[in-house]
Amino acid sequence: MLSHPPRRHLLLLRIYLRRSPTRLRLTISLAASLSTAPTAASAGGAAAATPISDRLRHLRSLHAVAPDLLLSHPLPSSAHVCLAAHLAARARLFAHSRRLLSRLLGAGHRPHLAASLVDLLHRASLALGPQRSALPSVLDTLLSLLADRGLLDDAVRAVARVRQLRVPPNTRTCNHILLRLARDRRGGLLRRLFDQLPAPNVFTFNIVIDFLCKEGELTEARGMFARMKETGCSPDVVTFNSLIDGHGKCGELEEVEKLVVEMRRSGCAPDVVTYNALVNCFCKFARMEKAYSYFAQMKRERVMANVVTFSTFVDAFCKEGLVREAMKLFAQMRVRGMTPNEFTYTALVDGTCKDGRLDDAIVLLDEMVQQGVPLNVVTYTVLVDGLCKDGKVSEADGVLRLMERAGVKANELLYTTLIHGHFMNKNGERALDLLSEMKKKGMELDVSLYGTLIWGLCNVQKVDEAKSLLDKMDGCGLKPNNVIYTTIMDAFFKAGKESEAIALLHKMLDSGFQPNVVTYCSLIDALCKAGSIHEAVSHFNKMRDLGLDPNVKVYTALIDGFCKNGSLNKAVQLLNEMVDKGMSLDKVVYTSLIDGYLKQGNLEDAFALKTKMIDSGLELDLYCYTCFIWGFCNMNMMQEAREVLSEMVTNGITPDKTVYNCLISKYQKLGNMEEAASLQNEMKTVLQSCTKDDTASGGET
Repeated sequence: MLSHPPRRHLLLLRIYLRRSPTRLRLTISLAASLSTAPTAASAGGAAAATPISDRLRHLRSLHAVAPDLLLSHPLPSSAHVCLAAHLAARARLFAHSRRLLSRLLGAGHRPHLAASLVDLLHRASLALGPQRSALPSVLDTLLSLLADRGLLDDAVRAVARVRQLRVPPNTRTCNHILLRLARDRRGGLLRRLFDQLPAPNVFTFNIVIDFLCKEGELTEARGMFARMKETGCSPDVVTFNSLIDGHGKCGELEEVEKLVVEMRRSGCAPDVVTYNALVNCFCKFARMEKAYSYFAQMKRERVMANVVTFSTFVDAFCKEGLVREAMKLFAQMRVRGMTPNEFTYTALVDGTCKDGRLDDAIVLLDEMVQQGVPLNVVTYTVLVDGLCKDGKVSEADGVLRLMERAGVKANELLYTTLIHGHFMNKNGERALDLLSEMKKKGMELDVSLYGTLIWGLCNVQKVDEAKSLLDKMDGCGLKPNNVIYTTIMDAFFKAGKESEAIALLHKMLDSGFQPNVVTYCSLIDALCKAGSIHEAVSHFNKMRDLGLDPNVKVYTALIDGFCKNGSLNKAVQLLNEMVDKGMSLDKVVYTSLIDGYLKQGNLEDAFALKTKMIDSGLELDLYCYTCFIWGFCNMNMMQEAREVLSEMVTNGITPDKTVYNCLISKYQKLGNMEEAASLQNEMKTVLQSCTKDDTASGGET
């Protein structure tokens, strides 16, 4: 067949297009679309080579196909998929439309092209015209698909493009995207999307407020709450529950009570979730009476307490050491027909272990298994901790193997607990074996585990190994905390490495850490014992300049240092300062001053302090009696020294070798060899008796 002359061909095309202007728009749109967005089926440039006549044939075929058969119809490009999605949605076949659009997000989907897909759907809508397109529906489906596929960056970009096209995005779908962003903790994107929404509803505000509360951004959450009310959107029970829970977990209990008042004024009735949040926060911060008052309100308002309510109280009682009360509540749960969950059982196992009732904990674990309640890693960790504290470290090792056979993976906390237990039982080798096991499993050491290892190594006088671990922390980008620095610094002092300890203190300060009371206590005590009393006083003053209040241990260390240095007046000044502050004086303070007075021969003040010590309810210990005996011996008052010896024996305190040697040495110097020999025989008898008693008690254990 001969082809038409060029002029005639152009004339026929104009007539054809003039009769069907819709097809003109569609042809132009498809031409642009097909050149930029081919599907996988048209890869390799096939679409670009497709003649105009073929494209028009595909268009006519799409119009001719029944909407429910569009899924199986050949769709050579993204543009054709978009057209088909419109037609399916227009026929209310929304599932078909969704499946069609999902092809655009397949394995070949390139990130950050969501805005282009929005444009494709928009062009397809213009091509089809208002009678055949379904733009709001297909855009809504695309946004939903992007969120469900986890393409959240694309979803937010797509919403922005939809708004530019002056198509109002569906609020429900935007809420769906916001919810996914909140679950993935994508705060920046969540805020950006919220700012794009023209008409956020109560669900929108609830998602954002709940996210902010969970992230601890309470000021921003309150600002969002105020904005919600300003826009005329009434908060509901979910809004208040999020705010109450968020403020409660951060300890802002006054704000919690204000929110409860506002909640009631606004006509929102608290539900079981509200009361559970209230009970939890007041229990958490040891306000048990207030927690119980809300529990009583629940009963008055006929809000049924559930497993969460009772489990919260069970956990709170266990943490307060009130295990019997916790067990009573546990029994009440069963009477009410409630089934305790793993949280309930774990709280009770933890409580009974810490109360020294390990047998009861084992019974509870057996019950968990019988009731079909799964033991999770927290339950196992609690049990391991209880066994380690009871000295049953080999049994704790067995629990680790048992949980692995049960398919429960041990986490870093469980290993840390077990390693700590082995160090406590002087089994450093096994502790380090567990560390190697962790590394083989690909577990990362955190600050807590490093702290446990450093403490364990310092405890067995391996301070250099502990210091090398500290250096490794720096290499891993982990920042040691005050406890770690203080532990190693204290170990250096005890090992006689004063210069290394001071160097570590300077490193701590250079790292931006401010020493706390515990750090200063360790520092001042070590300096006093090393005889560096002036440096100790300097740090004592610096401590107060920083606004840190010295505790009893700090005062005691400095008083002991002054006494050993012979500066009794300064020691007494510190003692008076402690009394003025209402601090309780302990045995060490009294004994240090008594020792100081006795060394100066000041019997009157020494005995006056002894009387005060007894009046305050403190009993003299071996060290205090030793000070008196040494003092009397030093002043050749042997009769008084023997009376003190008799008194200590009468009070059930066995003299040690130091006491006897002090008396024997003095009698020998005074030439009283008979009395010295008598005391030597007595010492042998007493010390042999003590050795036998220790052996017998060890055998029983």
